[in-house]
Amino acid sequence: MAKGRSSEETRAALVRAAVAALRENGFAGASAREIAQRSGCNQALIFYHFGTVSALHLAALDAVSSARDTRYRAMVEESHSLAALVQAARSVFDEDLDQGHVTVLVEMIAAAQFTPELRPEVAARIRPWRDFAADSVRDALRGSPAARMLPPEELAHAVVAMYLGLEMLANLEGERAPALALFDRAGKIASLLDIFKRRGRR
Repeated sequence: MAKGRSSEETRAALVRAAVAALRENGFAGASAREIAQRSGCNQALIFYHFGTVSALHLAALDAVSSARDTRYRAMVEESHSLAALVQAARSVFDEDLDQGHVTVLVEMIAAAQFTPELRPEVAARIRPWRDFAADSVRDALRGSPAARMLPPEELAHAVVAMYLGLEMLANLEGERAPALALFDRAGKIASLLDIFKRRGRR
């Protein structure tokens, strides 16, 4: 273990370094050597604590997912209408771009296309996001006539795919304005659905 660090501290340092390497250098640049240098740990400790570099990459993805899960759930709990939910999602999207959270997931998804052993692991980690999106949509549309036209599971699949796609394009082009404009457009549609929902309750 690294000098002066407990086993838990060493693992945490390696995970933080892996997150940073994936975010800043991409999957190809998140090598054992790069992560070890960033963490201040001996490279051998990666294999001692995680077995493989891929397992450390997955641990980094888990760490980011856990942190964002807390943030996203708070966002949903604070949003009491569909329009408010879309507005909150816009703010979180902006936040994710600034902090590079989704970049880690995007890098792992891209890597999974060419690394067979990663594919089921990454897919399993995306599934809870789809379930969360479906639950959020279901709650937001409850009591609205639109609920019959917008099956939550299908809409959740579209939301997750769109979110990841917008993140990739924003990073590629270095421009987030088109994505934010799309959120603004969705917010207007959500406001109309909220009106229909209120009318449907009368």
